[in-house]
Amino acid sequence: MGSPLSAPDDFRAALLTWYRINHRPLPWRLEPSLYRTVVSEFMCQQTQVKTMLPYFARWLEALPDFTALAAASEAEVVKLWEGLGYYTRARNLHKLARALVALPAPPRDPAAWRELPGIGPYTAAAITSISFGATAAVVDGNVVRILTRLTADASAYRDTTAAGKALTPLADALLNHAEPGDHNQAMMELGATVCHRHQPLCTVCPVRSFCAAARTGDPEAYPRLAAKKIEAVTVLRAWCRRPGDGALLLHRTDPAARRLAGQHELPSAAQLGVAPATLTAHPLLAVKKRGITRFAFTEPIHALPAEALPAAPPAGLVWVPPAELETILLSGPHRRWVRELLGKTLL
Repeated sequence: MGSPLSAPDDFRAALLTWYRINHRPLPWRLEPSLYRTVVSEFMCQQTQVKTMLPYFARWLEALPDFTALAAASEAEVVKLWEGLGYYTRARNLHKLARALVALPAPPRDPAAWRELPGIGPYTAAAITSISFGATAAVVDGNVVRILTRLTADASAYRDTTAAGKALTPLADALLNHAEPGDHNQAMMELGATVCHRHQPLCTVCPVRSFCAAARTGDPEAYPRLAAKKIEAVTVLRAWCRRPGDGALLLHRTDPAARRLAGQHELPSAAQLGVAPATLTAHPLLAVKKRGITRFAFTEPIHALPAEALPAAPPAGLVWVPPAELETILLSGPHRRWVRELLGKTLL
C-alpha cells in the first residue's frame, strides 16, 4: 500500500481497529482517570509494564488520588516506590501532586503540563491526549521504532531522545485528531506487543502494508542508534553483622546524593574506609552483576567481621536491627541481596 503518509486515514483506521480489539486490559484502561494515567506514565518510565503492575496496585491502595499523594510524606512515597528504582520519578510524582492540588483545576494542554514537576514532552502529550483529548503525538522508544520502520529511516541517531525529536513531525502528521488518546496508546501498544526490538511479529502487524522495513525484510535494522559505550565497574561490598546490632549498612542522607537520599545499601570498601585487600581477605559470599545506564557493575560481597572495621568508621554507616531490615528503604537489588545474605551462616 506504500507509506502511511500516502494514505494516513487508512493507516489510522487500521491501527485503531487493531488496538480496540487487541489492547491489554491494563488497570488504568479498565478504570480510567487522570490520576491513574499520571501514575501509570511515571511508573512505566524505564520500567516494563509487567514489572510495575503489582506496584501500581499497591500504590493505588495506599494513595488513591492526588489529594492523598500530596498529603503523604516523602518517606512514605519513596517506600511505596521501593523496588521500581529511579527514585527521582517518585519524588517528582509527589511534587506534581502537590502542585496539582494547589491549582483550581488540572491544566488540559501539553504546554501547561510541561511546566509542572517531572513532566517532559512525551509525558505531557500522553497525559493530555489520553485524559483530555489534546491533539499531541507521543514519541517514546516504542514509537521511534515504529516510525523508523514504517519509513525505513536510515538516519543515524545519537540516541532515542534525538530520534524522538527528529521524528515528532512525522508522529504529528500521523496522529488521529478525532481519537488522539487511543491513537497514542495504540502506537505504544503496537511497539510493546508486536513491533518488538528483536524478532518483531510482522505477520500479525495491523499496519504491515504501510511498512517499508517489512517490505525489505529487515525491520530489525531500524532504528539506527549509536552503540552505547558500556563501562565496566567493580564495587567491592561488605556484609557485616554484630550480635544484637544486626547488619551494618550505609544510610545516604547527603542532599547532594538526592537520587539515593534516604536509601540504605551494603557498604563498599571505600565507604567503610577499608583497603580492598582487607575486604577480599575475608570469605566471598556472592558476586552480583547488574547494568545501570551505561555502566556494567560487578559487585562481589565479602563477609567482613565487625572487629575488622576501622576504629572510627566514616559517617553514614548505621547498624540496622534485624527487625528493621524489612522496614527501611533499600533499592530492589540491595533488598534481594540482604534477604539472601540473611540466610548465610558465615557471620
